[in-house]
Parts: sequence; structure tokens; C-alpha cells
Amino acid sequence: MAASGKGSCNGCFRLIRTQGPENIFSRMDADQTTQGNGHSSRIITVVFFTLLLDLLGFTLILPLLPSILDYYSERNDVVYQSLQSLVDRFKEAFGVPSEVKYNTVLFGGLIGSTFSLLQFVSSPLTGAASDRYGRRPLMFLTTAGLISSYILWAFSHSFTIFLLSRVIGGICKSNVSLCTAIMADLPQPKARNKGMAMIGVAFSLGFTFGPLMGAYFALRPKESDLFYQGPAFLALGFSAVDLLFIFIMLPETLHKDNKAHQMTSKIQELRDLLNPLALFNFTAVTRTKEIPSEQKFTLSFLTHQRFQFSSMQQGKMFLFIGIVMALIQGGYARRIKPGQQIKTVRLALILLIPAFLLVGIAWNLILLYTGLFLYSFAAAVVVPCLSAQVSEHGTAGQKGVVMGILRSLGALARALGPIVSSSVYWLTGAESCFFIYSVGFIAPLALLSRLDRQKNE
Repeated sequence: MAASGKGSCNGCFRLIRTQGPENIFSRMDADQTTQGNGHSSRIITVVFFTLLLDLLGFTLILPLLPSILDYYSERNDVVYQSLQSLVDRFKEAFGVPSEVKYNTVLFGGLIGSTFSLLQFVSSPLTGAASDRYGRRPLMFLTTAGLISSYILWAFSHSFTIFLLSRVIGGICKSNVSLCTAIMADLPQPKARNKGMAMIGVAFSLGFTFGPLMGAYFALRPKESDLFYQGPAFLALGFSAVDLLFIFIMLPETLHKDNKAHQMTSKIQELRDLLNPLALFNFTAVTRTKEIPSEQKFTLSFLTHQRFQFSSMQQGKMFLFIGIVMALIQGGYARRIKPGQQIKTVRLALILLIPAFLLVGIAWNLILLYTGLFLYSFAAAVVVPCLSAQVSEHGTAGQKGVVMGILRSLGALARALGPIVSSSVYWLTGAESCFFIYSVGFIAPLALLSRLDRQKNE
């Protein structure tokens, strides 16, 4: 054994003499990098399928919502009647036509805004909790919560139970910010870039095929409860498989040394995570003493009024948007090099200006789909690039709260978007509404220019 050990040592010395210590350590670093890339690729794949299953279940309800609201409007539910009075006052204030189809859209917008407001509250809190307790337990908890919301939806014979299912779903939908936090945990910037892009691909595929499956159920007769129980049970099945997939395949990506041990005072911490101004300033991150998706709402109005699109035609329109986004995210966005994100976002924002103008003035389908193509390109790259850029902010033990804040701000925009855009739409008309929004993109362009100047200084 001694002779064998001596021979091994002599072999090591000969290897160092012949190849040099620098080459030996370079090869060791290369092997470690290869192993790290393989580990990152596995995590990206697991998160991609986890998020895809989640989004397929989530988007099933989108084309069904008008039929569901019509179904409950025939029942004298106290909660439904109370919300109906709010919608009626909104219509009177902004001069919305008193037709049933507009009432359904506005009612759906109110529910959608409530859902997004709940995400605005829950996302930063869930992200902060994941920094303390890990990503995997919180992913498991939020997915289990979504399962309970789908169970309630399947047996929601009253609007009250249906609304409760949406409330629970909105709170637990913060699992999306957890997925971005997992990608932010990846060690290499290139892997994080690819991971954020694959999250975008999952969104595109989910919002492409989920509504199509939901549209199939929308064709079922509304007289039978099966028209909403079918998709509810299907969504439940997707989430159940997702929960099992997380339990078996998803590792913990937050290293125990990076967990947030030092916490600010609980009252101040909650204030930082719920105050919109504090969220915009990422105060919950900077205060810690550690060392270092809207426009679809008004688009549905426009295509219904101007082109008389049916629900199936609108489904095909969103299918077009989803396919274009998936192709761009899968072929282009994930190959954007680290450090090029802001430049790409600037290009996307510039393209959004003619995109909105074309959609607003479109008198034929060629103009409409040209504008939608430009919009799809911009939407496909903005969120992954910004997510990758923001993931560099904060320490390793703050990625959950960082990505939670980003998701929360997006939810706030989605909550206010339907209310503001519908108001502008009915007050000024379709052309003026889309023109105002196209001009509005000058503001983020100016902010990006200011960011570049600060970096150069």
C-alpha cells in the first residue's frame, strides 16, 4: 500500500512537471464550471416545466370568465349584487354603454384587478419568506394553496365561493416570483439570463395553450355545471402533478450560508414590503445591513368593436401573440448576453410606440397583426431582460425579496391597468387611448437613459 501511495504521488509530481500547475488548476476549474453548468441546466428545466404546468392551469379560466359571470348573474348572490352596483356606478361615471357584453368585460376587469392586487401584496412577502426558509418549502406551500383554490372553484355553486377561490389563487400566485428567485440563485450570469428567458417561454406557451383548452370548455352548454367543473378539475390536475413534480425534482437552490439570518424589525419590514414607494426603491433590500404583464383588456374591446371578433377569434389572436413570443424567447431572448439587457429593453420600448399606434389606427387585419407582431417581440424580451438585470441586485440572501418586489410591482401595474385603460378608452376612444399609451413609453425610455448616465458617472 505504501508503494502504491508513493507511486501515485510520483505520478502526480510528474503530471505537474509535464503540464505545469497553471494548466492543472485550469482543467480543474473547467471541470467545476462544466458541472455547475449541468446543474444549472437541470434546475432551469425543472423550473420551466413547473411553471408551465402552473400556467396551463391558471390560464384555463380566461376564455371562460364571461360565461362564468353570466352563469352567476342569474343567481341572486349578495356578493355578486354588491359588486354589480359598483360596476354600475363605474359605467355611469365614465359613460360606458349599458349593454350586457360591456358589463361582463368590466366585471371581469374588476375581478382581474383584485387578483393582481393580491399578488402585489403576497409576492414580496413570499419572496422575503423564501430568503429565510428556502425556495422549495415556499414553492410547495403556494402550489398546495393553488390546489385548494381549484377545489373551491370546482364546487363553487355560488359566486361567493368562486370569489373566495380567486382570492386564495391570487395570494398563492406568488409562486411565479419564487421561480424567478430560483433562477436568480444560479451562480453564472449566463445561466441566469437563460433561466429568465425560459420563464418567458413558459409564460408564452402557458398563455397560448391554456386558453385554447379553456375555449373548448367554453363551447359546452352553460345550463350544465360541467361547463366550469371540467376546466376546474383539469386545473386541479395540472397543479397536483406540479406539486408532485416539485416534491420529486426541485432541489433547494438557496444555500444555507446565504439564507437571511439578519432581519429588520417586523413592523418596518412589513411596511417596506407593502408600501408601493418603498417597493419602487427596493427599500427592503437596501435597508438590510448585509454585505454584498394591461393592454389585453382594451385590446379585447377594440377587436370586438372594430372587427366583431368572437371569443374564438380572440383566442386565435392571442394564440398568434403567444407563438411569436415563444419563438422569440426560445430563439433570441435566451441568447442575449449579460450586460446587453438594458440595450435590448430600450429597443423593445422603441418598438412598442409604433406597435400601439398601429393597433390603435388599424382599419384592417394586416395593420392589426403588424402591430401585434411588434408588441409580441417587445413583450417577449422586456420581462426576461429586466428580470435578469434585477436579479443582480442585492446579496445572495436577498434574491427572494428582490424578485418578489419586481413581481409585486408588475402585479400592481396589472391591477391598475384594466381600470385606467378602460376609463381612458371610454372617455377618449380607441385611437386616442392607444396613442396616449404609445406616448407614455417615452417615460421609461427616459428612465433608462438616466440609468445609463448614472452608470457612466
